[in-house]
Amino acid sequence: MAQQLNNSVARAFAILRLLGRGRPRITVAEVSAELEINAITAHRFLKTLEAEGALVQMSKGSYRLGYALVDLGDRAHDEDRLGQLLQPALDAFTAEMREASMAPIYQAGMVVCIARATPPRSLSVDIRVGDRLEAYCTAHGKLWLAHLGPRERARYLETVRLDALTDHTITRRRDLEAELDVVRQRGYAYNLGEREDGITALAVPVLTRGGKMVAGLSMFGPTSRIDRAELDQGLERLRKATEVAALLLHGRAVG
Repeated sequence: MAQQLNNSVARAFAILRLLGRGRPRITVAEVSAELEINAITAHRFLKTLEAEGALVQMSKGSYRLGYALVDLGDRAHDEDRLGQLLQPALDAFTAEMREASMAPIYQAGMVVCIARATPPRSLSVDIRVGDRLEAYCTAHGKLWLAHLGPRERARYLETVRLDALTDHTITRRRDLEAELDVVRQRGYAYNLGEREDGITALAVPVLTRGGKMVAGLSMFGPTSRIDRAELDQGLERLRKATEVAALLLHGRAVG
């Protein structure tokens, strides 16, 4: 089935793209002509984008790009740089353990992969950079939730749907809250087939000097291969990897 898109959002981005190189400003008449919409609608789009900081109104009814877009661009750049900084730690871990690993960040109730390393042997699950995963049923997701402030965690728990993806998924809020308290106390998180049957994962946090979590490092693979002994070994090596990652981050003044 074809994916349905929001036309208003698409038009807003079309307006922003008009302000490319060689076109520093744009007017209502130009937007109306380029997008083939009436002037009233064009004006409403421009005023909305101005209110959100995406555009700034200049003299004589013209608009230029606003600094809100600069901020968003900086955030995207920082996440890309963070992934690049963490990549060597993942590569070294995967080379030693021969299991897949990844580094996620937390965004709007989901975890997003910003870097990964894959072993030469086959994978049971393929996570790619940019993939978004549920937080409540993944090791790295539970790790992030455990490190949220009380208000942000409560807001997440009030709005999330705890769908049962497998027979092992935590689906009751009080059980998830208890699990997150344990994760925060012990400093790492497991996923024992909670998102996909037969997949085990382990995650540990990467912290700034001030104790703020900025990323996580995790290993994952088939449960048939990752037994208790390998989990214990993986935990030890992931912790060493996070120490290396923290040194790299501190060197770049993160946190």
